[in-house]
Amino acid sequence: GPDGAGKTTLMRTTAGLLVPDAGAVTVLGLDATHDSLAVQSALGYMPQRFGLYEDLTVQENLDLYARLQGVPKGERAARYEELTRMTGLEPFTTRLAGHLSGGMKQKLGLACTLIRPPRLLLLDEPTVGVDPLSRRELWSIVYRLVREQGMSVLLSTAYLDEAERCDEVILIHEGEVLGRGPPQRFTTPLAGRTYAVSVPESLKKRTVHERLADAPDVVDAVIQGEHIRLVMAAHITPDLQRLLPGVRGVSIEPIAPRFEDSFIATLRDGADAEGAGAVAAPAPADAPPDAGAEHDTVIEVRGLQRRFGDFYAVRNLTFEVRRGEVFGLLGANGAGKSTTFRMLCGLLPPSGGELRVAGADLRTAAADVRARIGYMSQKFSLYGNLSVRENLEFFAGAYGLGGRRRRERIAWALSGFDLAPVREAVSGELPLGFKQRLSLACALMHEPRILFLDEPTSGIDPVARRGFWRRINVLAERGVTVLVTTHSMEEAEYCDRLMLIAAGEILALGTPREIKARARTPGHTHPSMEDAFIALIEEHERERGAAA
Repeated sequence: GPDGAGKTTLMRTTAGLLVPDAGAVTVLGLDATHDSLAVQSALGYMPQRFGLYEDLTVQENLDLYARLQGVPKGERAARYEELTRMTGLEPFTTRLAGHLSGGMKQKLGLACTLIRPPRLLLLDEPTVGVDPLSRRELWSIVYRLVREQGMSVLLSTAYLDEAERCDEVILIHEGEVLGRGPPQRFTTPLAGRTYAVSVPESLKKRTVHERLADAPDVVDAVIQGEHIRLVMAAHITPDLQRLLPGVRGVSIEPIAPRFEDSFIATLRDGADAEGAGAVAAPAPADAPPDAGAEHDTVIEVRGLQRRFGDFYAVRNLTFEVRRGEVFGLLGANGAGKSTTFRMLCGLLPPSGGELRVAGADLRTAAADVRARIGYMSQKFSLYGNLSVRENLEFFAGAYGLGGRRRRERIAWALSGFDLAPVREAVSGELPLGFKQRLSLACALMHEPRILFLDEPTSGIDPVARRGFWRRINVLAERGVTVLVTTHSMEEAEYCDRLMLIAAGEILALGTPREIKARARTPGHTHPSMEDAFIALIEEHERERGAAA
């Protein structure tokens, strides 16, 4: 279900951590309310934010959870060996948990949850913020638990391709069940409603996508490779002359529906879409299109390096980003993306190389540059104990806005980002989708010409993600330069160009089409972005292994 649907509440109730107001939950034949301790001893529960101790090593975390779960001392060594081998953590048992990548932290969290083999495993969005390679490895662990140990797994997820891997799906919205059954039960009714619109290289996918998203009878439009994927209203045959009047060179063909199409269509057809964090209209334009030339370079990087002691987190990066471009940074967890990103924002000084942003040298004018950029961090970094309105007022003041201008910008944010209904709500208690909208509104309060987004939609549902990217597309069309890090391969398709980083070095740089072409083989002529990502990373690791 979408953000705020009740997924985590259901998980916590199932685990006996919340008491329902009415009704009952029976888990493994036990009443989750009256026999909560017995339920908790029989199942494993991995919440979204698992309680790893970051100042303890991997082994010390395993030791702690083994003691907490009452695993006999004589059984621990064999259990540790099995879990570290299964999760790939064997070489890292002496590393501090705080120094692990996002994917490794999730694997350690799963290992600690499994320290005493449960009959039922609850996983609350276990792959949020994890790169595609680590996601695949986590899923292989889950499949192995089910296949070899007969374990049952109940999981929630923000990635709908993961829902397709499940035996049964329950779709919930606003605390109620909208549908239940195997994934194909949801996709079958969409037969004849899904299409792919091919866009020639001479046209901007972003522009065509915006027009299709606003077209009548279009339930959903999303960029997918060189196509734009459409879900049409029931009993409507698409007519390109009506959908895209005056646009030449495009073509359309029917394609098979997928679970994500059904998810969006079900929410649009059977629920109040606004309550689902729906794809609202893009935020109103707040400035005329930038008068600068479209291909002006606004970020220039030459031989960028960053060392931590003897360790090179980033080495010899050279690239540039143009005005009005959406530029993506991709890489596995621990590849150097965040380090590069923080240097570009002026938050971390480089160890070597040249770095110019908005025409200024970041080594000597970092404070001046920060005043001209907007920054949205991966984790919600606003003031959780302040209301939505108070956060907007604070950031308007922090950016030096006063008087009438300040009032106008706050009104713009509340209206343009659909935050007015929650203006007095405490920010820290909002669903993820609302937090993300508020974060973006605060980052845009001073009308920056460069916007930095660090995994901006990590963990939010596809409906809210579409609304977010529609806003970003409008900004880019008006000359705002957007630099984004992401683990979402769908989001990578929205970028004009991508840079794939591995071990602090550039592995690939180009358009999504060019990067996917590098992964093309005679047996796989149309690789997806995720296929390309995994293939290029694995090839790089093989080359490093051979060199070693």
